[in-house]
Amino acid sequence: MKNKKKPDSKTIATNRRAKFDYFLEDEIEAGLALVGSEVKSLRDSRASLAQSFISIDKRGEAWLEGANISGYAFANSFRHDSLRKRKLLLHKKQLLKLAQKLQVKGYTLVPLRLYFNDEGLVKLSFALGKGKKEYDKRRAVREEEDKKEAQRILRLKNLKRGLKA
Repeated sequence: MKNKKKPDSKTIATNRRAKFDYFLEDEIEAGLALVGSEVKSLRDSRASLAQSFISIDKRGEAWLEGANISGYAFANSFRHDSLRKRKLLLHKKQLLKLAQKLQVKGYTLVPLRLYFNDEGLVKLSFALGKGKKEYDKRRAVREEEDKKEAQRILRLKNLKRGLKA
């Protein structure tokens, strides 16, 4: 018998500024309620999570807002609005827990990654985040530069050792 390999999850879009702008805590995965033309656009990797956020309304439903899923060229009359609100599919207990955590000042839900899971379903990974101050951002940039500099020095030392030997 042949072993059937599961396909790896395919990343569609990432929010690259999330780790720079927020201290991220709990990471959560949710499904999305989409229309057919949106799924087709996502298969072509035509999406952006920049400027997107997650809100919870008074009825206790979570919504992804500001995410841009471009229109599908062959959708005919069933085209979708590229910036429409999309409902997140979460359990009621998860929604209640998130709503409680959002009551604390300064916390928000930040979309991190949009991807297809192993079964081919579209999932959104998001986290509870607290906004960074400007000095926190400068510190993060400095730490990243120091880390790169240390790696560069180690690489140069290893090259010199290789040439001498």
